Amino acid sequence: MEYIRITSIDNPLFRSMHDLMKEVFPPEEVLEYALWKEPLEDPGIRVFVAVHEGKVVGTTEYRYYDDFQVAMTDFTIIGQAGLGIGRFLARKRWNDLEALAAESGKPMLGMFAEIYDPYRIEGHAFGGVKPMDPYVRREVLSHLGYKRIDFPYVHPSWENNGEAVEELDLCFLPTDEDQVELDAGIVVKFLKRYYSVLANKPKAWHDMVEGLEGKATLALKPL
Repeated sequence: MEYIRITSIDNPLFRSMHDLMKEVFPPEEVLEYALWKEPLEDPGIRVFVAVHEGKVVGTTEYRYYDDFQVAMTDFTIIGQAGLGIGRFLARKRWNDLEALAAESGKPMLGMFAEIYDPYRIEGHAFGGVKPMDPYVRREVLSHLGYKRIDFPYVHPSWENNGEAVEELDLCFLPTDEDQVELDAGIVVKFLKRYYSVLANKPKAWHDMVEGLEGKATLALKPL
């Protein structure tokens, strides 16, 4: 299996990747094709596909913020069961992030991820691929060490229509597995930068961020 970075919408592998995203994710979670041009060309955004026998069978997007020493996994898609795609992507991504942290000269504190709450996203088939089932994914990510950040999470729809999406939890994978809380200021800085690309953020999102700005720390809870 190959781990190949995508940096242009003109790469034929990107069409396969985008089609896979549309098969697996709800529409509000998929940025439209043409709007991918700038993110793919951004050196800070890392988009990779897993290619098996010439076919895109998985993909992941992530980024590293070296100024506050955290990463974000935007998404991970496993397109086929039985190939070890999830393990392959997780291992390659972590190795890459460790290299980026080493280049920055500061250790990585951990990695954010939005994780579906299976009890609030019932009814979506996620492409019929069992490893993408929210119950399965949540348990796997718990085993990897992700913890739920203890606050009611809202995020703006990637359709940029001002709608609030509430079926996910914001989670964090701390480098120190014994860590039980997170600096709320890091969460606020991360959310503001991560969603700066979306002009139409819902009032619920702004209210959430304002509430976080009044806190010092946030508890990390089991998934």
